[in-house]
Amino acid sequence: MHTAMQLFLVGVPRAAVIWSILLGLSILAIAGLRLVGPRAPKRPGVRARLRAARARRQERVVAAAELVRYADEVGVAAERAEATARRRHDDWLVAQEKAEKAWTAFEAADLTASRMSAAALLPTPTTPQTPQEYAERERWLHRAAMAACAHNQLSLMDLNDALAARNGWDPRRHPVEQEAMLRRAIRDTLRAAERVAARTERTAWESAETAAAAAHSLRAEAAAAKERADAVRHLVRAGTVAAAARRQHRPRTVVARQGV
Repeated sequence: MHTAMQLFLVGVPRAAVIWSILLGLSILAIAGLRLVGPRAPKRPGVRARLRAARARRQERVVAAAELVRYADEVGVAAERAEATARRRHDDWLVAQEKAEKAWTAFEAADLTASRMSAAALLPTPTTPQTPQEYAERERWLHRAAMAACAHNQLSLMDLNDALAARNGWDPRRHPVEQEAMLRRAIRDTLRAAERVAARTERTAWESAETAAAAAHSLRAEAAAAKERADAVRHLVRAGTVAAAARRQHRPRTVVARQGV
């Protein structure tokens, strides 16, 4: 019991001394940190700032060059679209003229066919029923059919039928009846041609309208792109001059290094 008391009395002062030393070191450390304070971030050097500024200028030059390139490409596309629109418009005018001519030809053929059909209803004149008469009727039909086909008034199929005396063609009929049938065939042929011409004209008109709309859209886009490019074109020129200057000074640097 006495020994334990002695150990306690001896250990307590030592522990107090140790705690006092640790406490003093902690106070000194805190005071030192307060005196020193937080270090300010290290500012970049002059060269680093110059490199960063040069990189930013280069990015602006690249972006400006892209705008200029896009404006040039859209401008070329707009010119091509306008040329296409003019060509399609001219094609439509040609198709319109052909359609009008086809309609006029059909109207004339329809009027003639109506007159001949009315004339065929009248009693036909009496002609001698001889082989010479039938031969003459056949020659007339063949000549008339070939002439109509040569003037694109009769289809090749109708001509073959007339020459072969089939599908209603009969060279033994009276010339008035033969001409009435020929005029009806001409009317039908020109009617079919007029319908084809009308479809062609309508297709040409739709194509011209589509080309005109595309040209108008590209023309507006080209104007907007040119306005954007004009605002930054000076950056591209400055970048080009700077690049040329660097290329001119680079060989001198190499020569100077070799001389050293």
